[in-house]
Amino acid sequence: MGDASGSGARDESGADSDAANGARLAAIQASIVAKRYDEALTELDLVLGKEPDHSDALYMSAVCRRYRREFDAALAIVARLKALTPENGRVHQEEGHIYRDSGKPNEALRAYASACRFNPALVASWREQYRIHDRQGRVRQAAHAREQLDFLERLPKPLLAVMDLISQGRVLKAEDLCRRFLRKVPHHVEAMRLLADIGIRLGVLTDAEFLLESAHEFEPNNVRVHIDYISALRKRQKFGPALEQAKRLLATSPDNPQFQSIHAIESMQVGDYETALGMFDKVLERIPGDPVTLTSMGHAYKTRGQYDEAVDAYHAALDSEPRHGDAWYALSNLKVYEFDDNEIARMRAQAVNDTLPHADRVHVSFALGKAFEDREDFETSFAYYGQGNRAKKALSRYDADKMTEELRAQSRVCTAELLARGTGHPAGDPIFIVGLPRAGSTLLEQILSSHSMVDGTLELPNILSLSQQLRRRGRDGDEPGYPEILATLSDGELETFGRQFIEDTRIHRRNAPFFIDKMPNNFRHIGLIHLILPNARIVDARRHPMACGFSAYKQLFAEGQEFSYDLANLGRYYRDYVELMDHWDAVLPGKVLRVQYEDVVGDLETQVRRLLDYCGLEFEPACLSFHRTDRAVRTPSSEQVRQPIFQSGLDYWRNYETWLAPLREALGDDVRQRFGIRE
Repeated sequence: MGDASGSGARDESGADSDAANGARLAAIQASIVAKRYDEALTELDLVLGKEPDHSDALYMSAVCRRYRREFDAALAIVARLKALTPENGRVHQEEGHIYRDSGKPNEALRAYASACRFNPALVASWREQYRIHDRQGRVRQAAHAREQLDFLERLPKPLLAVMDLISQGRVLKAEDLCRRFLRKVPHHVEAMRLLADIGIRLGVLTDAEFLLESAHEFEPNNVRVHIDYISALRKRQKFGPALEQAKRLLATSPDNPQFQSIHAIESMQVGDYETALGMFDKVLERIPGDPVTLTSMGHAYKTRGQYDEAVDAYHAALDSEPRHGDAWYALSNLKVYEFDDNEIARMRAQAVNDTLPHADRVHVSFALGKAFEDREDFETSFAYYGQGNRAKKALSRYDADKMTEELRAQSRVCTAELLARGTGHPAGDPIFIVGLPRAGSTLLEQILSSHSMVDGTLELPNILSLSQQLRRRGRDGDEPGYPEILATLSDGELETFGRQFIEDTRIHRRNAPFFIDKMPNNFRHIGLIHLILPNARIVDARRHPMACGFSAYKQLFAEGQEFSYDLANLGRYYRDYVELMDHWDAVLPGKVLRVQYEDVVGDLETQVRRLLDYCGLEFEPACLSFHRTDRAVRTPSSEQVRQPIFQSGLDYWRNYETWLAPLREALGDDVRQRFGIRE
């Protein structure tokens, strides 16, 4: 009782404090509007004295300094803000205003362009870009900025606010505002497009696809909608329909390089690399040396296993644009590529380049970490990995406490009684490989997909999307949230969800009776999987926590896995994962097969036979020579699974052990004892 009331008192006090801060900042804002800059700065200094990283106060301080024409001081504050919130469009816009007012139009243009990339709803940034391009006689660029400006000025104000909220990451508030607008103005195409964007960000892919399909039917010539529709189909891994839509888009303007690039990307998704590469060549005819296109070509070659061609494409991208971090990182992510002295010098020059965009800085930092790792300069390597992870974490809203609570909710709800229902769809086709990233799931998939009875697919989003769908039902209506809603689902609903999973994933299969879904994060949803597909196999790919954690820390993931950018978060996530897997073992004894990566490396044949027995498959020698299996592999382990297994990497993390204390400590006593990890 005492703890509860104390918590409530703290919450009340926190609310009062927030209200007081809000009132104070509003008063400061009023002083700025009234041009009482000295008064505003005095108050702001008091706020910043208590909270040096208070972003709103720093922003107002930069504005005051600009109005007082103290441009160097204003830029210094903006630099601090960009380090704190790298993708805050308004901060980049303020930087543009500072450069504009100090007579530096080219620098202003760069800042305004960044502002619009992070927040396309910033009318002032589009207007200033138009003015500068127009004054400097750049007709095409001015026309583009004018087009964007006209679009925003025609947009209903609520939708402009929705765009702004999305860019700030306040998607639930944006969703509420967008839905209210659509209730008043049904079938407004831009509102439908924005709501679909929100749905994709929340993982509700089915709803997003439906909204965009409908919007495209209402306005077939709306290019924004058509492009987003193609993207939604790709995210749902409906690669055939996405390619068909890309072809239709290209047919409207066959020489449009953006449409050609989209067609190439969708061709890659269905494995038609010849068409993709040919289309990329057409883009390069129109935009010679385009680093994005050259890097995409490199990705196509890499996925197809053409190492030399991939390297050449990445090199060409960097010859064209040395700041293109994606290409530097792509080279490092080839795993077997080693940078020479000149390349390292070029990357280090970019790492200290103040004009390098944040995303490129992240990529270059990770690439340098790999470069010095290859040279066994582990201290310098870790410093760059740390730099890249800190920069990446600055973009993240990951909440470790919230994740722990989400995983523990699964344990509370998914009891043995609930999971004993025995309903769902009877199909035994799926083999789910779950676990943490970098734990060996790609290796297990390659082994299994080398069997004649098993189709390898991708990291399928269907289970995660279904969990979000159920979560949404709880948010929108009177039903409980997820996972609590699992206890209320009828037998018919569970069977329908299971059948829908089988139908929706058929597009990824060939003719084998079994197929793999290797989405690692599905370990969070084993209860849901069992309820809808009680006969599915589930394999837990596990690896030593220090090896797994460090391997994830030095890997820059394309999306998701936000826990991996902080060593303490990594350790805690591993601990929470083990705790949840222990629960699944207790309530579903024998359901999950655990395969330890180190055991696979130590005795491949024994573990392969064990894995095949669990899946009900006869032994086939091809599973032992998995590295010879010819198939596209799209994960960071794509080069490694094309080589035989070596034991040399098992304890590789020990080269970095000096700096891994936060990971080790966060694992907790139980995990450390299981793996014999000393403090």
